Amino acid sequence: MIDISVVIVNYRVKYFLEQTLRSVMQALEGLQGEVWVVDNLSDDDSVEFSRQRFPQVKFIENSDNVGFARANNQAIMQATGKFTLILNPDTIITPQCLQQGLEWMRTHPNCGAIGTQMLDANGKFLPESKRAFPTPWVSFCKIFGLSKLFPRSRWFAKYHLRYLNENEPQHVDILAGAYMLCRTQLLQQLGGFDEDFFMYGEDIDLSYRIVKAGYENWYLPAPIIHYKGESTHKDSMRYVRIFYNAMLIFYRKHYPRYSTISYPIIKLGVAVRAAMAMLKRLGKRLLGLNKPTTVTTMPWVIISEHPQQVAQRAGISDYQTSIPAQGAYNVLIDDGCYEYGHIVNYIAQHHNKRLAFHIFADRHAIIISPKMSQS
Repeated sequence: MIDISVVIVNYRVKYFLEQTLRSVMQALEGLQGEVWVVDNLSDDDSVEFSRQRFPQVKFIENSDNVGFARANNQAIMQATGKFTLILNPDTIITPQCLQQGLEWMRTHPNCGAIGTQMLDANGKFLPESKRAFPTPWVSFCKIFGLSKLFPRSRWFAKYHLRYLNENEPQHVDILAGAYMLCRTQLLQQLGGFDEDFFMYGEDIDLSYRIVKAGYENWYLPAPIIHYKGESTHKDSMRYVRIFYNAMLIFYRKHYPRYSTISYPIIKLGVAVRAAMAMLKRLGKRLLGLNKPTTVTTMPWVIISEHPQQVAQRAGISDYQTSIPAQGAYNVLIDDGCYEYGHIVNYIAQHHNKRLAFHIFADRHAIIISPKMSQS
């Protein structure tokens, strides 16, 4: 049996996927590993583009978008590693997070799955890195905003466990499907993800079943970058509907005795949140705030051993080579000079509201950023 299987489900994120795979290959150095990419009918030539650059990766090409859960299961059931890492295609992992996770698994036999410290593209901690089970009370507090009003309360803010120190290992309930290191045998015995969840909620359900099987879920504070995070489509009515409908599936499956009380409350919450999302989008449109976010007006800082070459290739005419003490800046890090472990740590250490971080993909001469075009 090899050390680890890495499973990535891809959908229309060609350059992000390539960056993720590059970080995975760096993290796997010294380990026996296999990498699976399951493509859900992307139309951006993701598979051919990646296959040419990573011939060692095993690709599964679906003729339809079968959803996150089913696509993951296609590779999970074929995985041969002792451990399986479920990973999003818009992440950057490090050797440190993988090594720490594997060591923790080996020394904690009762640990069934591990999550890690996810940061957004600018180094901000993503609270979905660690969560509690969405019991009716926890869900009520989230849906109706009590967890936001009292973010450090052990009573009202259990959903994101903000009162737990994010820089220390923590025994938690739920791990995010964007990065979930599991024991392969356990994962296969559980049947992988529940395919009734098309998108959202499947990681909550799997985390619950791991605990129900007698294992523990742990959060470790080794940072990775996750570009989208919880904010993906958060203001859209579609997100509200899909996310909270996933909660209803979870309740029907695991909390049937609460159905009489919880279903009407959650459905009311869905209606309230959908109305709020609609009003928020309408307000932004009226105020002219719905225009695409651009960071090109901010001055640039280039972190590279060859900043002049990067500037020429990226079309940047004016730049600095170190971050000034004051002012808002774009920070462009050259991945042709630095490995991804260094890049992730640099972003984490320099996280600041006035800085917007980007990565220069040296091999393509493009800037990879959630706020700029990836094509």
